[in-house]
Amino acid sequence: MDSRALAALAPLAFLALALVLLDLARSRGARHLPRWAWAVLVLASFPLGPVAYLLLGRDRGGRA
Repeated sequence: MDSRALAALAPLAFLALALVLLDLARSRGARHLPRWAWAVLVLASFPLGPVAYLLLGRDRGGRA
């Protein structure tokens, strides 16, 4: 992949990462791991970390 393609995808990757972290910060809790552990996992293993959080860790109970 050339540098222009990476430069074009970087803002989208940053936005996706920011939205997942915002969802994690606003949630009351997470499943299987504490919220801080999910945040570390999301940051350390992009793009698989956010996908894992959305599929496995996100509390589907909703917000009140």
